[in-house]
Amino acid sequence: MNFASDNAWGAHPAVLAALAAANDGAMMGYGADPVTARAEAAIREALEAPEAVVRFVSTGTAANALVCAQLSPPHGRIYCHEDAHIETSECGAPEFFSHGAKLVTLPGADGKLAPETLRPALRVGAGAGLNGGLSALVSITNATEWGTVYAPAEVAALAAAAHEAGVPLHMDGARFGNAVASAGCSAAEMTWRAGVDALCFGGTKNGAMAAEAVVFFDPAHAEGFDYRRKQAGHVFSKQRFLAAQMLALVEGGLWLRLAAEANAKAQALAEAVTAGGGRLLAPVQSNAVFAAIPAETHARARAAGAIYHLWPDKSAEGLDPAPVRMVCAWDTPAADVARLAAILAGH
Repeated sequence: MNFASDNAWGAHPAVLAALAAANDGAMMGYGADPVTARAEAAIREALEAPEAVVRFVSTGTAANALVCAQLSPPHGRIYCHEDAHIETSECGAPEFFSHGAKLVTLPGADGKLAPETLRPALRVGAGAGLNGGLSALVSITNATEWGTVYAPAEVAALAAAAHEAGVPLHMDGARFGNAVASAGCSAAEMTWRAGVDALCFGGTKNGAMAAEAVVFFDPAHAEGFDYRRKQAGHVFSKQRFLAAQMLALVEGGLWLRLAAEANAKAQALAEAVTAGGGRLLAPVQSNAVFAAIPAETHARARAAGAIYHLWPDKSAEGLDPAPVRMVCAWDTPAADVARLAAILAGH
């Protein structure tokens, strides 16, 4: 029963079939192949953004770091939530690839930034002058690191604050599918229609083997990006194998169906937590459950073979209640969900 991460589970059969199909015959390298062209077009269609520039990389960290470097100069200030992945989990990659941009972290309930927090920070940044650096970018994560989801209206409010300050808005969408499926909106409504300037469209956590798409809605923002991606080692010789994964997910809407399945499994666990006397640490709006569960329940779950993370780290071992993070994937077995749910509910 592995609920440690959606990274723990596999690639969808359609993705594996697409990789096998892309392996048939010779194609030009470095993205000059028909599979890459089809995948870029499919993502533009899914986003209803015919002018968008779409490029592929293999990891979410690379996607985020390269976008931050593209949109922020080395002396820039990048505003993000204090629990954002670019702050806590990317080993300084955004700072490294941007050659020194500063992450300015801000608090916010349930992993989300609020306009009333962002606007004052941007005003302070605007007045920091030469000593403080130049405000360059706002970055949000959707779904967030706490499993919550920004609705399109919330994204639009943050975009308005960013644009008023003259800076673009980046969306880290490692779990973009989970966010869109949860919000019940279109991908366009969640992104460019709400004011997002650049999107990292995640595939790896949602059925791909290793594939992410970087999307710039305004082609002007992508000027020179191909050189930056090449310099970073993310222009793959056999680029078609990255593109094939995203193509398999996006064509026909598979990405949204898989995300909805993962979200539904998390909801089942959330209901079991509250039924068993635990409490949710954040609203369960995507495929992750953050909860405080009785120590006895935690012990029973561990004894039954359940794997999940204590939150924020192993130092929480021995606490009662035990703070935990449980993440569902599209292919987390239904039997495992039912078994863990029974334990959480006290059965």
